[in-house]
Amino acid sequence: MSAEPGFVGAVADPLPAPPPAAANGAIFQQASGYAALTSGMRASMKGDIITILLVENTSASKSNSASKDRGGSISLNPPTTGLLSLFSPSDVATSGSQNFSGTGNASQSNSLQGQVSVTVAESYANGTMLVRGQKMTSLNRGDEHVQFSGLIRAIDVSSDNTIPSTKVANARIIYGGSGEIASASKQGWLQKFFSFISPF
Repeated sequence: MSAEPGFVGAVADPLPAPPPAAANGAIFQQASGYAALTSGMRASMKGDIITILLVENTSASKSNSASKDRGGSISLNPPTTGLLSLFSPSDVATSGSQNFSGTGNASQSNSLQGQVSVTVAESYANGTMLVRGQKMTSLNRGDEHVQFSGLIRAIDVSSDNTIPSTKVANARIIYGGSGEIASASKQGWLQKFFSFISPF
């Protein structure tokens, strides 16, 4: 599993504590946990938790076809007298034809549904936030993990601190698993070798 900033192996790095706010004489300090009444309890600061609603659905299809047909014939009638009378009409007749047809189709579809809670790693002045997190599930026959990171707008976060994955910019979703079930769905090394050298 590839790692990215904020991930070490399969475990997310803990976020460092925010630096203390500089004293500016104000009653309410942003770093102390104060949020404006207009924003309610929406996550907006580093370390806050947001739930990503995974609603990824993609599909693609492509098809093409081509056909070609070409034909021609030549026929000459030799004279009935003289030296050329030795040839019959079938001896000086020729014909040919050429045909080609081809079709191709390709289709692919993917779907990912679920939820994963992430934390705000960075909060920027333009109202966007970098979020990052993961979920790991250990089952009796293997493990599954989901890693998520991306940029979101604070205005897109709902009142219950959820946001659909379709509104995440630069989203990176990694879903994988390990164990008996995952191993059973893969080819063995010997079968991979024969599949590689087989011309069919």
